[in-house]
Amino acid sequence: MSVEDFRELYERHVGYVVSGDMKSALADMVQANLPAVFDGVTVPRGDVDGFEIKDVRAVGDRRIGETVYTTPGGTIGLRSIWERHDGRWQAAALENFPAEGGRPA
Repeated sequence: MSVEDFRELYERHVGYVVSGDMKSALADMVQANLPAVFDGVTVPRGDVDGFEIKDVRAVGDRRIGETVYTTPGGTIGLRSIWERHDGRWQAAALENFPAEGGRPA
């Protein structure tokens, strides 16, 4: 998948999170990795006041998306790592990153 095609998929996924459509957001994730993928990771839960997609990139055979979400509880930098599973691209892992810094070295 090209980075441009992944950007479309990732933007749709972020839209699900922002709108509170967690059913659709979870459907984009590798089901076998749930709920362990959320262990130790802060994710938006409930209202999202704003967001900024910081980076969308390819790293080897993975695709990475990074977004900073603004919520009533503060800002959350959330990175999702996408892989091909069962013939489609799905989020396989989540990590936090410093919301003010974006992509770390």
